[in-house]
Amino acid sequence: MPPGALHHRVTAALSNWQLDDAEELLADVGTDSSPYAAPAPRDGGPRPADLGRAWVDTLRAELLVRRLRRAGFTLVGDPVAPPSGPGPAVALDLHAGVAELIDGVPTSGDGDPRASHAALAIALVRSAKAAFDAAEDELQRAAGLARHARIELLSRRVDAAMDEAVEAASLLDPALPPSALLVETLTTLAGVLADLELMPLALDYQRRAHETAVAAAAVPGALRHEDGAPDVLAARTASGLGELCAELGDALLDDGLPEAAAPHFAEARELAEQALALLPPESAEAVVAAQVVHGWALVGLGEHAAAVGPLRAAVRATAGGDGALQTASLLALGRALRREGDGAGADEQLARALATATEHGLPRLRRAALRELCTLHAELDDAGRALPYLQAYLADELDRVDERRTRWVELFGRRKSLLETERAAGQLRRQAYEDPLTHLPNRRYAEATLDGLIGSGAAPALAVVDVDRFKEVNDAVGHAGGDDVLRRVADLLVAGCRDTDDVCRWAGDEFVVLLPDTTAEQAERALERCRRAVAGTDWAALGVPVPVTISVGIASATRGDDRRTLFAAADGVLYDAKRTGRDRVVRLSAVTQTRAAGGPPEAIPGPPALQPGTAVTDGSSRDDTAPAGSPEQVAPAPRVPAVQPSPLTDPTAVTSGFAPLLVEPADPPLGLGSPAEPTLAPAPPAAAPAAEPPLPPAAPAGGRAAEPDVVWAPGRSTEQVLALVREARRQFPDRPAVVVRAPAETLVALASEHDAYTTVDAAAMSAAVGPLPEPAGRIAVLCGLGGDPAVAAEAAFAARVAGTAVVRVDDVGAGRLRTGLPGDALPEDVDCLVVVAGLDASLAGLLGVLTDVPIVAVPTSTGQPGSFGGFSALLTMLNSASPGVVVSNIDNGHAAGVFAARIARRTRRG
Repeated sequence: MPPGALHHRVTAALSNWQLDDAEELLADVGTDSSPYAAPAPRDGGPRPADLGRAWVDTLRAELLVRRLRRAGFTLVGDPVAPPSGPGPAVALDLHAGVAELIDGVPTSGDGDPRASHAALAIALVRSAKAAFDAAEDELQRAAGLARHARIELLSRRVDAAMDEAVEAASLLDPALPPSALLVETLTTLAGVLADLELMPLALDYQRRAHETAVAAAAVPGALRHEDGAPDVLAARTASGLGELCAELGDALLDDGLPEAAAPHFAEARELAEQALALLPPESAEAVVAAQVVHGWALVGLGEHAAAVGPLRAAVRATAGGDGALQTASLLALGRALRREGDGAGADEQLARALATATEHGLPRLRRAALRELCTLHAELDDAGRALPYLQAYLADELDRVDERRTRWVELFGRRKSLLETERAAGQLRRQAYEDPLTHLPNRRYAEATLDGLIGSGAAPALAVVDVDRFKEVNDAVGHAGGDDVLRRVADLLVAGCRDTDDVCRWAGDEFVVLLPDTTAEQAERALERCRRAVAGTDWAALGVPVPVTISVGIASATRGDDRRTLFAAADGVLYDAKRTGRDRVVRLSAVTQTRAAGGPPEAIPGPPALQPGTAVTDGSSRDDTAPAGSPEQVAPAPRVPAVQPSPLTDPTAVTSGFAPLLVEPADPPLGLGSPAEPTLAPAPPAAAPAAEPPLPPAAPAGGRAAEPDVVWAPGRSTEQVLALVREARRQFPDRPAVVVRAPAETLVALASEHDAYTTVDAAAMSAAVGPLPEPAGRIAVLCGLGGDPAVAAEAAFAARVAGTAVVRVDDVGAGRLRTGLPGDALPEDVDCLVVVAGLDASLAGLLGVLTDVPIVAVPTSTGQPGSFGGFSALLTMLNSASPGVVVSNIDNGHAAGVFAARIARRTRRG
């Protein structure tokens, strides 16, 4: 397998068009029968991929292709050059060639072997490609594909060469370990890309080949003994990279851009000097290659006199050797002599370079020689000598234009085919994702979309909708009428939702509605509109004699949820709606996915007939949710229509179990703990008028800055957030308005509208608009390992805008602290610690033992799959026996930061 000594010798012979020598070398390799002969069956299963034979077949195929090319034909038997006389050019008869290979008898009277050569080359290429495709070693596959790309280029099959090169490049993972085979593959690919006139890509791959060779030389055992000396390998790749740099520099010089060309010539000179420093004297051919690149670079840099002597020596050394190297040395010497004013000497060297490039099939060097000869004779005012070279150069350029035109035609065909395939795929996708009855997206689409929303970190709401007593509808109007009812319900659901929401048919008479970036409360309002629309439809006019209503269960995703848990939550509350009378909307809290208080702020949710914490909305005027056997009903208190009153507000009702825990606390949420300190947000109005009106919040204590108003961005559009911030700034111009958990577009809009008055923290997904208070006190936010920094950033931002200085310490694991608190783990002179941890939830308790600073622990939903959305971390922190630790709810960095800031401010005031 390559790269080995025999492989390199055959490759060198083929590159120099020493085809008889290459054939003699390949004759020493044992070959199997013709690829047209069926292989002998093997016991024990199919034949494994034989990479050794694949490489031999590849080299034999290249030999045959080069013989065909010298005879004027491509791999598929087409003539390379246009016909010299009248009439079309005659192609080779591949059918006759195949018959000759199979039968072993020449079919042509003149004994011309070219047709059989072409047929055999095609068979060898196919056989080798099949072996490479079956190989498990991706590097071997890439090496074979790169070599086959070179064969396709020899055959003038540019499109096939591009396909092979692209596939080879896709297999060259940057993480592949350095090896001689990787170096050779990258070098071959760079040469193919250069011949395809993709010089920037060629430079990239040759540079990677050089870096790989240097890395392989530095790693013991990366190179085998047969790979040669490591320094020689690194020097060869440096010379190759320098040659491409010099070639690119020449192209820029010809375009009249000497300033752009100079850096490339300078790099080529540096690489050549590195190669010469690495090469031992016995590596004569590699030394000459480096000297040619060095002289070429000197010519480009204008040091012509210094370049002439080494280039003459290189020309003498390469006589009868490597054709490409000899052509490059002749071309560089001719350039140097032309720029020194030696026209006759330059003409001699450039003419030899042209002849050698033509003989060895080196199109890039041939074009360069023609261009130099045209320029030379134009400078000598010898139009008669310049014209033939100009015509040959233009003919070559026209060939290149024809190749480009062919590429564009093929590209057009490919693009057309791709669009047709995409169109057909779109139609199949619609069929796969569309419900044929309602033309809504189906269950498969709903599952994929929901997975995508949750996987992207969004917090969608999910509504599960069921048509009540649909069997009775089918019995009354038949299945066709039932289908009409389902279509009408689908239309009403679509009409009642936003354009960004997805209404899908789940199964039977069940629908789901996906509401991106929507809270359960917002989803409840949208689905309540839909419920009223269904209930208010004149179904009798549509031929349906029984009323049609829907029941809806709603849940909002939280961290740690997946599609199954979210659907199970929404489906569970749907059955609550069914059990409590149908024709209603029931939602689940979005905080911990338990049935917590919901509905509008004026309502206290939860009749006992439901599971605790379920919010119910329906359109009835009756109160049918009173529990059986409850005490005598008291006079109903004023209530918001369409919301069920809660018996928790009834002093005569019997409360047991967890019901007392569901009563809202008397103090407003996020209060400062004292009537003298203002709230962060307006307190919700009471569900019923109290005996005495509540007192308004007291003004801030003397000299203290009030805490900011808070705007929660989830579930709100950017326009809504901006409107709330404007109102907060209008009412309280002396304090900032804080926007929490806002997407990037909302943060950008805030910064654009309020400019210098906005403090934005992208990591915290938060912004403060308005003057920040002077910091009083100092807290530290410690972040555990894993995915907790986002919550920690939120806590730090909240504390800073609440009026205290903040120090961040990230990636503090409990394992680092078990031997004692590191000196740099806990900043000095802090009044409170906020410890954010999910995977390492014991961190808060451990710090509580090691320090006497008050600690606010924030459990997060990151960590192992079995962390149950943060409940594991929450229980770990709650069950800790460490003193001085309070625990926030899951992922609530904002509340923890505000709480810590209050402690710090009070400590400094005391």
